[in-house]
Amino acid sequence: MKEPFIIILGPTASGKTRLAVAIAHALHGEIISADSRQVFKGMDIGTGKDLNEYMIDGQQVPYHLIDHKKAGSRYQVDAFKDDFYEAYVDIKKRAKLPILCGGTGMYIHSLLQNHHYTAIPVNLPLRDALLLKTKADLEDQLLTFPIACREHADLSTSKRLIRAIEIADYLTHHTLIPRERPTLEPHIIGLTSSVETRRNRIYERLKYRLKEGLIEEVQRLIKQGVTAEMLVFYGLEYKFVVSYLQQEISFDQLQERLYTAICQYAKRQMTFFRKMEKDGVQIHWYAVDQEDDLAAKLIKELKMQVNLK
Repeated sequence: MKEPFIIILGPTASGKTRLAVAIAHALHGEIISADSRQVFKGMDIGTGKDLNEYMIDGQQVPYHLIDHKKAGSRYQVDAFKDDFYEAYVDIKKRAKLPILCGGTGMYIHSLLQNHHYTAIPVNLPLRDALLLKTKADLEDQLLTFPIACREHADLSTSKRLIRAIEIADYLTHHTLIPRERPTLEPHIIGLTSSVETRRNRIYERLKYRLKEGLIEEVQRLIKQGVTAEMLVFYGLEYKFVVSYLQQEISFDQLQERLYTAICQYAKRQMTFFRKMEKDGVQIHWYAVDQEDDLAAKLIKELKMQVNLK
């Protein structure tokens, strides 16, 4: 019998957290965040933590990998995998249901693929040198490595070729010892909606975040020592607010450009999830704008399909 494990994914503003909390509350679960920015302390409004949503019927639904790292630091895929498995094993030991919830597809896919190469560190000097090369030049350079060091390679883009060369270079000089991980066989729920619904949700949520103090949050992070460069690296809300604070754009431009950027990001998220399906990942999709009580429906289905009581 498979051990119950749920993944809830979807683009930004699709209602993932609210659904995950409802399911966790009903099925004795705990939530593990798969969000590349909610992991940082103090980055609350810009990342949409909405921690108040983890309270339901007066009870706190436990969550993990939120407020886990200090803002201003970096967080890589392999660090996420280590932290995820630590939380996953802990939840299982306490006979609770792990529910992975988030929109960072790369994090989720890394667990399902369980590629050991995510443990290979970034080589910044090598990357800087490779960025100057054409895609054809990168392909030629990759071919200079032994087949065993490049059989993993994805040749589809220059970015992936650079990572492939980085991995091949590391494997030429080091032995990578695979780490033993629990086998994951999750039931994956995907949330989707019409483009119009998604854009409306993004627009309303952006207005709310600006009203609730998004700009002030960025100012506070800067005062705490988080550099403008790092905030720009975190992207989206933080990138555009920094630009506004540096008087590079007006407030109206901030709203307009940030709204467009978030819509584009949501589209990229959906593209990534569809790619996961092409790679063999089965996602059960639900349209959030067509379900009257999606949480109740899913709780009932999960009890039958995933051996839950």
